[in-house]
Amino acid sequence: MTDSTALAPVRIGIVSVSDRASGGVYEDKGLPALKDWLSRALRNPIDFEARLIPDEQAGISATLIELVDAGCSLVLTTGGTGPALRDVTPEATLAVAHKEMPGFGEQMRQISLRFVPTAILSRQVAVIRERSLILNLPGQPKAIAETLEGLKNADGSQAVPGIFAAVPYCIDLIGGPYLETDDTVCKAFRPKSAIRPARAA
Repeated sequence: MTDSTALAPVRIGIVSVSDRASGGVYEDKGLPALKDWLSRALRNPIDFEARLIPDEQAGISATLIELVDAGCSLVLTTGGTGPALRDVTPEATLAVAHKEMPGFGEQMRQISLRFVPTAILSRQVAVIRERSLILNLPGQPKAIAETLEGLKNADGSQAVPGIFAAVPYCIDLIGGPYLETDDTVCKAFRPKSAIRPARAA
């Protein structure tokens, strides 16, 4: 067992993009869903930077830059990734990218296609800006959990890997903190050479 007090703290940006939720028309469900899942999946102490903003491309890009500059090693967005005219989260994300990471979006769509054929309409992207990984996620809490965690068989074994299994190693490679996951929620994958020994409690 590792000692959670010895784990590296991590600052994570969570952004819900919605005209109606940010305008108070209805309650935002994206930020609570992200916070809940990440708090269960990660063993590191987390400092969340939460933002609820409208579907405005310039504002989304500015928020992402602000969170990266504030030291967020990981930034997750939810909402605004469909084909509707107001859906501009991917464009705003790509506009601040130093590197694009297409595998994340490809895997998210593969997971969602297990449930609905309209998953091909989703446009989630993932990028690296400086030493931060930015991921666009779906808008619904159930879909957020499915894409992060993956799908499991009836016996609890992994049927389809979720995207978060690759996140800790990606953050290692870009110079971020060493993230440790709760394997019962999501088991991170690292090459053997990248695994650090567990600290005794």
